[in-house]
Amino acid sequence: MTLLLSLGKIRISLLVTLMAAESYTLAVGQTSMRMLLPMTAVLLLACGACGLNQYQERRTDGLMERTRGRPIPSGRLSPSVALWISLGLISSGLFVLLFVAGGEVSVLGILAVFWYNGVYTFLKRRTAFAGVPGALVGSIPPVMGWVSGGGSLFDPGIWAIAFFIFLWQVPHGWLLQIAFEKDYRRAGLPCLPDLFKTEQLKRILYVWILSTSASCLLIPLFVLIHFHAVSLFLLAGTLCLMAHATISLRFGADGACFKSVFVTLNAYAFSVLLLLSLDRVLVSSALNP
Repeated sequence: MTLLLSLGKIRISLLVTLMAAESYTLAVGQTSMRMLLPMTAVLLLACGACGLNQYQERRTDGLMERTRGRPIPSGRLSPSVALWISLGLISSGLFVLLFVAGGEVSVLGILAVFWYNGVYTFLKRRTAFAGVPGALVGSIPPVMGWVSGGGSLFDPGIWAIAFFIFLWQVPHGWLLQIAFEKDYRRAGLPCLPDLFKTEQLKRILYVWILSTSASCLLIPLFVLIHFHAVSLFLLAGTLCLMAHATISLRFGADGACFKSVFVTLNAYAFSVLLLLSLDRVLVSSALNP
């Protein structure tokens, strides 16, 4: 079981599923047991795509200190078995999505797998900027959850959330490149530190983090937030992130500032999603005491 969880990058897959569940809750207006089947399908699909990615990157994974312990490069799982397991998970996830969530969500699932395993994985070997188009993958699960909950695919609210998640993922991915730049070089993968000096990297990250912060402020314009306290917390969190990024990237030591910004950026993104869900849960509790 541990081997399968590792193959499916269970922590990443659970995060994907939680993002889908959060937007499902926003669409329905409350938490519901009906989300279990579609969210299970999203989890199967995410695990399958991650497993397929490990199959595709098995050679470079074996060269990187961070990834050489994964099931395939460590020899604990043969590539062919990993491939069949991954394809089985993807097929199962799409099959369940088709019957419990409908054709729109299934098509979005196919698009996510194609973009992750076809476009992003291909570009990752060729450019350090693969994370920009690759970030589209992370913005799809919230849309899948929203449509699964009965929301419209063309609702501007869910696209405001998806846009926020897209922008957040770009500096998130680049900060990982910086943290593991030696691994990237060892595996022959392009990374930003090979293209820019430290001060340039700081400026690039600063612009993307500020853009992420600004995009969060678009969400209340399109997503109905019932409690003013939630809006105030969103604003306060945004101002804190901007201040922290300004101070850390301007005055912090090179290595420490990148780690600090990485932690703060991720905590901010998770807090935004949590606050949006909390608003819906509070509304549901008020209407159904």
